[in-house]
Amino acid sequence: MSFLEITRGDSPVVLGLPHTGTELPDGLDDALNDGGRALADTDWHIHDLYEGLLEGVTSVRTRIHRYAIDVNRDPAGISLYPGQNTTGLCPVTDFDGHPIYHEGQAPDAAETERRRLAYHAPYHAALSAELERVKARHGFAVLYDCHSIRSEIPFLFDGTLPDFNIGTNNGTTCAAAVESEVRQVCEAAQGYTSILNGRFKGGWTTRHYGRPSDGVHAIQMELAQSTYLTAEAAPWPYDDDKAERLRGHLADILSRLDALARKGQL
Repeated sequence: MSFLEITRGDSPVVLGLPHTGTELPDGLDDALNDGGRALADTDWHIHDLYEGLLEGVTSVRTRIHRYAIDVNRDPAGISLYPGQNTTGLCPVTDFDGHPIYHEGQAPDAAETERRRLAYHAPYHAALSAELERVKARHGFAVLYDCHSIRSEIPFLFDGTLPDFNIGTNNGTTCAAAVESEVRQVCEAAQGYTSILNGRFKGGWTTRHYGRPSDGVHAIQMELAQSTYLTAEAAPWPYDDDKAERLRGHLADILSRLDALARKGQL
């Protein structure tokens, strides 16, 4: 699919990149209002932040924006966080709770299904294929799902988000060793804050693929965008100094996960 970017390597680690895309399908730009067209809820620059951190890593990225369809949501439309504010499979509001469509232009059930088949299903077919490929090679696969978000969004959470937000759906999506390695790096990173299974426990991708008993381990990392952006506002400028400091810790995480799987310690 032309909107998918797949990089294949020989590491047991696979990076998921579901929310870095900024492309909109034909016609969607006209349906979105000014707030929607701002694409504020993008995981800005995340594919650049992780570029080159682990030799041989596989990655699967969609260039389609999450406002078209969110590939990290349950395709059945079931909420990941019942009782809490969130956005859906085809979002109709932004993270601040503001409508993103012109009146009467939000997708109906038929349009949502069309987008699911066109963009959500192919992304997951590709991701599933890569996980099976590396698992066949190593006996294990580790899915590391890459995310970022503004550090202050009252509609979604109170206060300021920690810098590293690790999600394993309360320890169910990966072996304890995977969770432990990631947590150790984050807690030891000077000048950063971290939390395990706080507001973000892992999206549908992490929960769907994380099957430790079958040799597929999944973990989500939600980074506060303040850790690598100059400002959490348009035009979302990448801060080279902040990013380089952060990249050292992210490289440590990925190398440890790679070593765990290669040594068969999962």
